[in-house]
Order: sequence, then structure tokens, then C-alpha cells
Amino acid sequence: MTEHVVIVGGGTGGSVLANDLADRLEPELDAGDVRITLINDDADHVYKPVWLYVPFGQREPDNGRRPLEDLVDDRVDIRIDRVTEIDTDAKRLESMEGNDVIEYDYLVLATGSTLVPEEIPGLVDGGHDYYSESGAVDLRDELLSLTEGRLVLSVIGTPHMCPAAPLEFVFMADDWLRERGLREEIDITYTYPIQRVHGNPHIAEWARPIMEERDIQVETFFNAEAVDPEAETITSMEGTELDYDLLVTIPPHAGVDLIAAAGLGDDGWVDVDKHTLEAEAAENVYALGDTADTGVPNAGSVAHYQAGVVGQRLASEIRDRPATATYDGKTLCFIETGMDAASFVEFDYETPPSPAPPSEKLHWSKLAYNETYWLTARGLL
Repeated sequence: MTEHVVIVGGGTGGSVLANDLADRLEPELDAGDVRITLINDDADHVYKPVWLYVPFGQREPDNGRRPLEDLVDDRVDIRIDRVTEIDTDAKRLESMEGNDVIEYDYLVLATGSTLVPEEIPGLVDGGHDYYSESGAVDLRDELLSLTEGRLVLSVIGTPHMCPAAPLEFVFMADDWLRERGLREEIDITYTYPIQRVHGNPHIAEWARPIMEERDIQVETFFNAEAVDPEAETITSMEGTELDYDLLVTIPPHAGVDLIAAAGLGDDGWVDVDKHTLEAEAAENVYALGDTADTGVPNAGSVAHYQAGVVGQRLASEIRDRPATATYDGKTLCFIETGMDAASFVEFDYETPPSPAPPSEKLHWSKLAYNETYWLTARGLL
């Protein structure tokens, strides 16, 4: 009997896992005892961190795209399709293409996050983001035309992809505007929905003095309620109103509806054991990356490390051995602190982050990682 592993989602977690399994299960694949299918609704794999650099003219959107078929092992069946229903009792999926039914023995959900700016009245028309390809391109044009006034960066959606990116944007914008001789003409304000500038208190404690030193104004406990594009104002639930000439936002994020419909978790996130990444509500189902509700940041490194754990566990289960691999919460992240300097953090469930002093070396290390990411996705690093 051939065991069928189905991975839904071709982002970092799904792609790395597909390649990991193709390597681990090579004998079983060659013998026809195992089959791996990767389902994604786009023929391209997208590396979203590139979009942070697009507004500043440092990268083009195409730098963040590669065809999935160029990244994923040839022994993996790639299916460009959208899953519309998950039945964990029958172990089958329904898809959009031809209303097809896909049966599985093991299912891994790596469906990621989606942006839902429509949840905030006026945000679609009044705000700009760099969390989408089109948003990053539009923001590039808006930044170039901004020569004076008020630039507001408002973190609206939490949790969100790449938790450090809001800090990176204001640090880079500050430096970029200084290089162009415009910083004195443009005020920068950063808002965050809780009483600090970042969800992690250690990173918040590190970042706040840098913001003060660079005259980046801060509004904490600012939960955006509405945007008025005509008046160019953003208002919080707490009653604070800010004027802007350019509004950059981290929009609300959501998972996919089919996860909630399948009874796997609320709001599109799968309830999992944070160490094994097994779904709590179904057997032979795993989740990783943004899709897994583990409490760790929604970062690409998390999906990468989790993919290795899930790969080891699936290989053990398919070979009728005890699955012992566990995820310890490992996360690492570079944080740009300007156009030519960056910091670095590494932490896990037990060890809190301690950001490294910003340096040009770390900045170039981050850029080098962005370039070598495609080797990571292929499973070569």
C-alpha cells in the first residue's frame, strides 16, 4: 500500500518540507511505497521579505518569485489548485479544479496568512502596505513623491507576518529620508496596539531608545478603528486621531476559512501541540509556519525549522518507528536598523531574544541570506 503525504501550501514551510521528505524518504519513493503531493494555488513560490526593500528601490518584486517546479524535488507531485474542503475523518480533501477529491494518509497544512484590510473601514483606500507585492510597488511611488508632511506607520494586525518588519520600515525610512535631505521636513510616527513598540518585551526594550534617538514619534496602545482617506486621518478605538500625508499599515491578518470549517482551529489557525506540531483535533494532521498556533513569531525561519521537525516525524511514522523529533521554538531574525546596518536575534521557547548591536556586517549578512534563500527553499542549505 502506498502512503500518500499531502502538503497544502507552497510557501517556505511547505516547500522546505516537500524537499526534506523527498530526501528522507528516497528509498520509499523509489520503491513506490510513498507518494508526496504539494498543493499550492499559485505556480510561483513567493519570498515575501523581499517586499520590504521594494519601496526604497532596493529590490524589484520579481526578485521574490521563483516557479515552484524549479524549487521542489522532481519526485514531488506539484498540483496548482485550491483546496476547498478538508474532511479529517475520511482523510480527504476537495479542490476547486474539477471538484476533485484527494485522499491522504498524512496531511500537513502550511496555508500561511492572508491580508484582510477590509476589516478596517477606509483602510483599503487610505492605507499602503509592503506586505503584498502590489502594495510594495504602490508604496514605492508614494514614498518618492513625499517631500514633506507626516509619515505614519500603524501596526493594525497582530499577530502578523515578520514581526520585526514594522520596526525595520521606520528605521529604514528614517535613514533613507536623511540620505535624501528630507528628514527634517517629514515627521515619522509609529503606532502599536499594546503598551510597547513590539509584541516581545525584550525587542521592544531594545527598539524604543533607537526610536527616541532618531526622533521617531511613538503612539502605543493605538488600536486602529477607522481611516478617513479624504481627511487623511486614522483613528484608534482609544479615541486618538492622527493626521497623515502617507499612511503605511500592517493590515489585519487572517488564516483560511477551510481550517475553521474543518474544526481544526479558530480564525484559520490550527490548534497544535507546540512541540510536535500535530493538530489537536485530528489524527495524522500537522501544521507549520503561520498556520500552526504555537505562539512563536510568524517568521520564515520558524517555518523552516518546523519543516525539519515535521519531516523527521513523518519519516518515523511511515517507517513504523516512534516519532521523537520536537520543535523547541527556535526563531532567528535579522532586523534592519537603517539602509546599511542591521541587528540579529535568536531565541526559543525557553531563551528570550537579546538583539545584537547593529552593524554593517549584519546588514550584509541579511542581504546575503536573502540571496541564498532559494538554496534554502530547495533544501540545499
